[in-house]
Amino acid sequence: MAQEEKKLTKIQRLTSSQKNIRNIATSAHIHHGKTAFTDNLLAAAGMMAAKNAGSLEEGMTTWQHADEQERLMTVDAANVSMAHEFGGEEYLINLIDTPGHVDFSGNVTRAMRAIDGTVVLVCASEGIMPQTETVLKQALRERVKPILFINKVDRLIKELKMTPEQMQERFIKIYKDFNKLVERLAEPEFKEKWQVDINEGSVAFGSARDNWALSLPFMKKKGVSFKNIFELYNMGEEERKEWTWKNAALFEVILDMVIKHLPSPVEAQKYRISKIWSGEAESEFGKNLTNCDANGELAFVITRIVIDPRSGKEISAGRLFSGTLEPGMEVYLNNEAKKQKIQQVLVYNGIKPEQVERVPAGNVLAISGIVAEVGETITLSPQTPFEEIKHIFEPVITKAIEPKKMADLPKLVEVLRKVLKEDPSLKVEINEETGENLVSGMGELHLEIIENRIVTEKGLEIKTSSPIVVYRETVVKKSAPAEGKSPNKHNSFFMTVEPLEDNVYNAIKRGDVHERRYKKRDDNMVKKLLEAGLSNDEIKTYKDIYKGCVLADETRGEVHMIEVIDLIMDSFEQVIDAGPLAREPCMKLKVTIADIKLHEDAIHRGPAQVYPAVRDAIADAMKSVNASLFEPLYGCGY
Repeated sequence: MAQEEKKLTKIQRLTSSQKNIRNIATSAHIHHGKTAFTDNLLAAAGMMAAKNAGSLEEGMTTWQHADEQERLMTVDAANVSMAHEFGGEEYLINLIDTPGHVDFSGNVTRAMRAIDGTVVLVCASEGIMPQTETVLKQALRERVKPILFINKVDRLIKELKMTPEQMQERFIKIYKDFNKLVERLAEPEFKEKWQVDINEGSVAFGSARDNWALSLPFMKKKGVSFKNIFELYNMGEEERKEWTWKNAALFEVILDMVIKHLPSPVEAQKYRISKIWSGEAESEFGKNLTNCDANGELAFVITRIVIDPRSGKEISAGRLFSGTLEPGMEVYLNNEAKKQKIQQVLVYNGIKPEQVERVPAGNVLAISGIVAEVGETITLSPQTPFEEIKHIFEPVITKAIEPKKMADLPKLVEVLRKVLKEDPSLKVEINEETGENLVSGMGELHLEIIENRIVTEKGLEIKTSSPIVVYRETVVKKSAPAEGKSPNKHNSFFMTVEPLEDNVYNAIKRGDVHERRYKKRDDNMVKKLLEAGLSNDEIKTYKDIYKGCVLADETRGEVHMIEVIDLIMDSFEQVIDAGPLAREPCMKLKVTIADIKLHEDAIHRGPAQVYPAVRDAIADAMKSVNASLFEPLYGCGY
């Protein structure tokens, strides 16, 4: 018990030393060794038995669900924290172990908001794989700096029987391929700066399973060569473990590399905040965020929600960008525009959350007592919220779910709401009147895992339909203005539709242009759209960017437009969510308000009149140019 208290005291103490904090994640293609890698780091920090690290029977600490252990794969991201000594100082490492399967890549996207650096693992035998590109893209989109660990080197020796020279060639090829990806995917200012370098030590190689790693600077320091690694696999198991621990311990090489080459929150927030928060940088709140100010206004972003199966209480994990969190604080939820009170503040001692009295800015932690959604920005007073956490992939497979006993329908509705909270990359449509509940996921495995958890963990027997593929609606040419009349015939809306320009669409998808309603000039949006080839006059017409589609207003001098523009945007978003062909979402669409005719009296142009008129106008415009259906495609290779 005393040892447990000592560990917690150390981690709690280190949360206050912002320059000695590293918030990182593991990211990789499936089965490239992330969880065994995390196990070894935890074992070295004294958080689990060293003999169990990487063991499928006793280890894999971050697999918290039975289905992960059965399938031998990570499904949910898991937070762990540990201390490490480097250069005579103690450092706090907050690590998130993320899934590698494409169906669960939403976990990776959400984890990237909370961290500043990532260790990308690549199998020495398989090399760069499709999901390696995806996780790197997710990291760079959030301005998270990568370093490279080439894992499973034992396979080159035991399976492929490579010589030391061939191994070196393989490492150089992987490292060059990795840098090509960084150059292709990173923003201009980071293309060169964030490339990894073997000589500087931002590349390491080893075997997480056998608990060893090496980097070029470490080899020079310890006098170790490739020849020693070959000899390692001629030793007995105990002798190998002893040599490894003394000369090439994985935790020492990797955590030294993390501390030396990945930024502290103080450094990272100087360049990350402008990417993930669109508020006024020169405001007091903006300066608090940029400086990671523990004494500034509170700013906590939820990146993951876990619902305790016993108490039903929500635990919200995330990143504290500014201020200090304490139990009992009354806080403001900016997306939901309401106040709530924090009950507990928790830090991770290994994988176990432990209650503490206060945690300052720069930490990854969890809170309880708050009922919110992933992506919520928690402050003390109303502020500009952080940008929405955008997933690279969208749900492509849908199933209908119903309870085996109709009496369980209310319970199913409640369970689906909890499932959606824990996994926001799902899409759930609940119709409480008909009992039809549609769940859309990233693939069949994603939905299979969800179904299994509803039965085994939530205790509800269900029936499911066969899966169907999700489609998207769009147009391939510009329409003439189509008129939509309000039910009372006193208002008319003339709308055109056309394909959105590729450059604009790509800028939105990359996150360069933020998806939201634009009530006033936004310098970042203007800059990025000018780069995409639009003119100033065109940019001024943009009113709403929603799910990769744009609403533009080309009307002039309409005095009542200010009173109905929000209703028009509501209607536009409704059509984007459910198009006119098959009620499937729309994509890559530009809708323009060409003209409007409104009744003078406000009572005759309320929501009941505007909504159907605008929806009809957009739908008729799309049908007039033969609206098209797009089907999803799998991307293979990089």
